[in-house]
Amino acid sequence: MAISLFDMLKIGIGPSSSHTVGPMAAARRFVRGLKKSDLLTNVARIDIQLYGSLGATGKGHGTGPAVLMGLEGHRPDAIDPAILPPRTDEIRTQGELLLNGEHPITFDEKSDLTYHRKETLPYHPNGMMFTAFDEQGGILRQRTYYSVGGGFVVDEKAAGADRIVEDKTPLPYPFKTAAHLLEQCKYSGLTIPEIMMANEQVWRSETEIREGILHIWQVMQECVQNGIRNEGILPGGLKVKRRAATLYASLMEADRQDLISPSLSAMDWVNLYALAVNEENAAGGRMVTAPTNGAAGIIPAVLHYYWNWCPNATEEGVIRFLLTAAAIGILFKENASISGAEVGCQGEVGSACAMAAGGLAAATGATAEQIENAAEIGMEHHLGLTCDPIGGLVQVPCIERNAVGAVKAINAAVMALRGNGEHFVSLDKVIRTMRDTGRDMLDKYKETSRGGLAVNVIEC
Repeated sequence: MAISLFDMLKIGIGPSSSHTVGPMAAARRFVRGLKKSDLLTNVARIDIQLYGSLGATGKGHGTGPAVLMGLEGHRPDAIDPAILPPRTDEIRTQGELLLNGEHPITFDEKSDLTYHRKETLPYHPNGMMFTAFDEQGGILRQRTYYSVGGGFVVDEKAAGADRIVEDKTPLPYPFKTAAHLLEQCKYSGLTIPEIMMANEQVWRSETEIREGILHIWQVMQECVQNGIRNEGILPGGLKVKRRAATLYASLMEADRQDLISPSLSAMDWVNLYALAVNEENAAGGRMVTAPTNGAAGIIPAVLHYYWNWCPNATEEGVIRFLLTAAAIGILFKENASISGAEVGCQGEVGSACAMAAGGLAAATGATAEQIENAAEIGMEHHLGLTCDPIGGLVQVPCIERNAVGAVKAINAAVMALRGNGEHFVSLDKVIRTMRDTGRDMLDKYKETSRGGLAVNVIEC
């Protein structure tokens, strides 16, 4: 199994990597399969079935529109978020879908797109089935896909091994666990970001890798700026007001006297960065899944903290930060899960906090052992965190949860840097505990909106 940084940190759109980015990619894969098999022009109807968490919260997460865009051939990393709402309305009003952007078919959302709120496919909560029919009603192609978190998609061939990525490219420095990663560093004499850079070069040149990483950083910066600039009410019916613009204006006042402590003023900005990203995500904007959309504000917020508040911050530090964050994310992807529908929010915000903590430690000169310690602290204090979004929307508690997670990540890095890397609980043990806790967690607390805050808060 080989996972790239560019798999862990994907450019996509909101509001959810598992419910929006993944389904769009799956739908595009399905329609491109039709094209490759010379079946596209024979299609008269497409049937879409969404199961488990996709069925339970898919309407609030924008799954239906994402699937339609994927069937029309759009990619999550390339689509203009602004076209999605009007194009979805056109499909609904005109009753016509343009498969792969070239073959028109009749489409009735009420009969051709089904949300199964309580039925789940066998191998993962985020399951979906696509079926293409000809004029006579015969099945031309049928496929089942699973959106397993972070925009990763597997088909039924990978059922039962839903964390497995099909790429089996040999890596110069493979690692399965944090202990193995530390051993690779010890025997090679390389740092964690250097290990990752060497592995990335099996797919791309070093120049391409650096340019790609800096492009990810640019998209993160643009997402923060868009979140600060945009105001109003978030879509979905909860009438949640966007706060980032107001907070930014308040922080820009030079004579502010209402800070809890002037020494903590950086935390106000970290909160702002995280809120801006996650409000932009909730509004369906462009962002980086890091490692998921629900947790997409933590890494950008901590990276902004590094860039704006840490002495001697450089682009090289940004590259080390994201290479290291990706390495830690791979450990979670390989050994547990980054899917809220599978293990609760501990797998999303917890993983992102660990990734950001390790990344910040690496950017500021930590040893491999200190980086592992920082990531462990970040994850340990998110164990048991449930995923219970109110109204099935990535808004409450998700937006504020990212801000809290970002501050935790910074503190985790600070504590690790104050030590020598020795600590009581290993990152591998925390990852294993998160996986086991997720298995024990009741399904109603795993992105179904049938437990926790989702049912205990009165919706008006």
